Amino acid sequence: MLLRFNLHTFYNTNEKGLETRVMNGRIHTAITGTGCYIPTERIFNSYFLDHEFYDEGGQRIDRTAQEIIEKFEAITEIKERRYVTDDLVTSDIAFLAAKDALDSSGTDKESLDHIIVGHNLGDITMDNRRSDFVPSVASRVKHLLRIRNPATVPYDLPFGCPGWLQGMIHADYFLKSGDAKRALVIGAETVSRASDPHDRDTMLFADGAGATVVEAVTSETPVGIISHCTRSDTYEHAYMLWMGKSYNRNYQKNDLHIKMHGHKLYEYALRTVPRVVKECITKAGLTLTDISKVFMHQANAKMDDAILRRLFKLYDVNEVPPYMMPMTISWLGNSSVATLPTLLDLTFKHKLENHRLTSGDAIVITSVGAGMNINAVVYRML
Repeated sequence: MLLRFNLHTFYNTNEKGLETRVMNGRIHTAITGTGCYIPTERIFNSYFLDHEFYDEGGQRIDRTAQEIIEKFEAITEIKERRYVTDDLVTSDIAFLAAKDALDSSGTDKESLDHIIVGHNLGDITMDNRRSDFVPSVASRVKHLLRIRNPATVPYDLPFGCPGWLQGMIHADYFLKSGDAKRALVIGAETVSRASDPHDRDTMLFADGAGATVVEAVTSETPVGIISHCTRSDTYEHAYMLWMGKSYNRNYQKNDLHIKMHGHKLYEYALRTVPRVVKECITKAGLTLTDISKVFMHQANAKMDDAILRRLFKLYDVNEVPPYMMPMTISWLGNSSVATLPTLLDLTFKHKLENHRLTSGDAIVITSVGAGMNINAVVYRML
């Protein structure tokens, strides 16, 4: 399925045989294709009914699994999530999402200048729960795509859940510098392989991959990425998300699992994300009424809704318009760095009811995650 894009990029060949852009306007970074891979294994909340849950102190929670699940669903709105099958790892699903994005854009894979993969856990196999980063996931994706071009530079970007969006920001710098024409930016994660079966938070996590092809275009009016902001608060909050052992002290395996201080993270995100988003909107020379949609990392429905309401209050607006924020968390869960590119792909390809984008629409894309890191992008549709 080809996406409709109106590109205005032109190239000349200089005396060294290298292509240079004809500057018919300023260079902008535009999305020319999107793709995703949604794993086939549907994991409903009933999957966790036989789990024993423990708190941070190692004490078994004195409530039934059914009670814990019901409270979890009421807060997060997650009814199901997706897990990869045993034969797949992160680089596999990153490749599948990348192929989808390349197909949708009609891009020649050999023309890519960069492949940037946002992830946090590397490849983790089903029978060996250890992170594998060598070679990088991006190098593995380039290998799976069978790209011969040595000038296609692959690298990984472990930046928490905001990793894919930070990859988009990196690509924006590369393309606007004039040293690159197009890039493939991927967010992929198999969080199920690093989840503690005895931690309530394990029900949040899911697997998935999303990808975008971005290209340098020239336009006299701002299009594509028109502003971005990034913030990192490691001084006090570096370990609000971390890797640790199971809460069940009798757990026999020596695996490391994703851990979080959920309530503190909620407070931090609610306090900080709206300010970063407003800063980004202001930097774009816009105001909230200019924004058609807010695409937010699918972390927790209660948290995302609260952040959106807080953003509107910063503009002294109490009512949030309906269909302002596309959501997939109820059926895809929190797939970390993959949530945003997956959400964009489903929206761009008209697969989410009540969410349509047209040429000229300005949207905000934002994420928060381990670090603690926050970023935001204002993007105008071609």
